[in-house]
Amino acid sequence: MKRPGLKKASKRVSCSKRYKIQKKVREHNRKLKKDAKKKGVGKKAKKDIGVPNKAPFKEDILREAEQRRLKLEEEKEKKKLAKQQQRAQKRKKENAASSDGDCKVKKARKELPSQEDLVKQMVKQSDPRNSKKHFCSELNKVIDASDVIIEVLDARDPLGCRCPQLEEAVLKRVGNKKLLFLLNKIDLVPKENVEKWLQCLQLEFPAVAFKASTQLQDKTVQEKKARFATLNGVVDQTKGVACYGSGCLLQLLGDFANGTGREGSVKVGLVGFPNVGKSSLINSLKGMRACNAGVQRGITRCFQDVHISKNVKMIDSPGVVAAQSNPKAAMALRSLQVEDKQETVLEAVRTLLKQCNKQQVMLQYNVPDFRNSLEFLSFFAKKRGFLQKGGVPNTELAASTFLSDWTGAKLSYHCKAPEKLSLPSYLSEDIVTEMQKGWDLDKLRKSNEETLRSVKFPNQASSIVLLSKGPTAGVLSDSDVVEDKPAQGPTEEMEGSCANQEDDGVEEVSDADETDEPQIKTPVTKEPAKVRFQVPVPVNILSSVQTDDAYDFNTDFK
Repeated sequence: MKRPGLKKASKRVSCSKRYKIQKKVREHNRKLKKDAKKKGVGKKAKKDIGVPNKAPFKEDILREAEQRRLKLEEEKEKKKLAKQQQRAQKRKKENAASSDGDCKVKKARKELPSQEDLVKQMVKQSDPRNSKKHFCSELNKVIDASDVIIEVLDARDPLGCRCPQLEEAVLKRVGNKKLLFLLNKIDLVPKENVEKWLQCLQLEFPAVAFKASTQLQDKTVQEKKARFATLNGVVDQTKGVACYGSGCLLQLLGDFANGTGREGSVKVGLVGFPNVGKSSLINSLKGMRACNAGVQRGITRCFQDVHISKNVKMIDSPGVVAAQSNPKAAMALRSLQVEDKQETVLEAVRTLLKQCNKQQVMLQYNVPDFRNSLEFLSFFAKKRGFLQKGGVPNTELAASTFLSDWTGAKLSYHCKAPEKLSLPSYLSEDIVTEMQKGWDLDKLRKSNEETLRSVKFPNQASSIVLLSKGPTAGVLSDSDVVEDKPAQGPTEEMEGSCANQEDDGVEEVSDADETDEPQIKTPVTKEPAKVRFQVPVPVNILSSVQTDDAYDFNTDFK
């Protein structure tokens, strides 16, 4: 009991209570001794008297006893290590089985689409604007409603961006429509290459060099930036904001409208494959974000007209639908198979790497030597920091980034211009002469030279050389459209690529593998693997039995 005024309570107890506690402790200890006596625990072990001093060969006997003791300790240690290894293997198997089960559950969860994805997929499938037939009908509307057709070409592969079916359809339409070539993204190609392509294209139709602005924003944001620039006297001339060739194109279209004497504005239709820069071209001429544009392909899905000036009105159109008969490299760059889930991103990357020089790709992306596309994507993912849980490289995200670099306005690559370009079958010298009438070609040539002097071009050594597959065939009529089946999932594709790493080796990136024609593979006969059985080692059972090595003193003292 704690008394008032003291820090601690007193430990003093009454004598009767203390005696009672001591008695119970004695009884408890007596009971423990009794139980130990019954079990024989309390008996003392007999002391080993050892080897007497008078015994002969005492040192040898002690030495043998010490060797036996050490041998027993070694065996005991070996058994202990064996048990530890068995426990570790058992624990490893249990962890592997549990991780496999978790991976299977996660894989099943990933394969099962969520309810939101199912709703989005149903909405996308039900929307008629997402079908290829809708794209073809909208493209035909643009061609019929336009007086001048501008075929927008990517300067990195102008020949691959040309569509013979589209050009032939424009020439056959009623109304004496004019056809122009516009070479966009010239800032991603060496200057010598752009000049050669302009010379080749001007032999058929008038060609305009252009560099669209890729960072145009809404009107309100632009007004704020303009006020800030006028106050500080700073003009934004960065690579993404700057636009070159707009004055040349507007002046060319304005002179054509004034020369023809048409009432009202001239309707100019922009056509071409996805992501060549049609919407960015309209935004650059308008000076604001009038059309939705971005890195993703196939954003424009319907007919859209924009008034550029008093006498010029431009019409934006969806991309040309690429035919299935095209090579794989052309389909990877020009079609929407990846966006429509008809082809995996990894397949598109593998196809593109086949058309490039391996050393140039390594220098451009600063990655080490790689054997196949999967290893390249692993290096690229580690370089960009695309890592999943546990440090595993996210090859799918790396493949999407790689493909967006090639289709967007970021990566510098070029195709060599042909030395001799012959006219296609649907063109003749009379048609070329007729198409060049009404345009001031000398003025256009001078404007193109001025545009080329203003643009900052990349170096020839820093640009990747791509093997062009020629013009890309397109589909214009609804009856020729073929709906494709969706491609296999990314997990299945990755498994297939991992299994075929030897076939997808260095030859995949080399220039020798250019053709996309199916190759007939001869069956390779392999010898059946021989099964080797382990020969059992004979064991002497009698030798394993340990005998008692105790020293018998009776042999010496008789």
